[in-house]
Amino acid sequence: MTQPPSAEPTLWELHRALQQLRQDQSDGMKSLRDDLRGDLAAMSARFEETVTKEVYQADQRLVNQRLSATEEAQRAAARARETDQQQAANTRKWLLSAFIAPLLIGLAQLWLSAKLGTGP
Repeated sequence: MTQPPSAEPTLWELHRALQQLRQDQSDGMKSLRDDLRGDLAAMSARFEETVTKEVYQADQRLVNQRLSATEEAQRAAARARETDQQQAANTRKWLLSAFIAPLLIGLAQLWLSAKLGTGP
């Protein structure tokens, strides 16, 4: 089946179709450029938030120093607590030897003197 000569597009129609195709491509390229600019701006913002390896390592050293200082303070507090406990034990021993032992000795003397029948 052959088409009549009037069914073929004219040169003007081909020209308009070609211009529309170019315009669509141009709009698409503009859209791609705008998207790419937005993506690059977002990526640039993210890169500005990142830190360098040297800064990160310096921060880690500072964290380690703080942790070491905290651990040392904890060990010092534990040593102080042990010293306080030892001092409290020594105080209890002193109280026992200073007050209770003489009282017991006095009571033992009273009992012995009462048993033997001699008065004080």
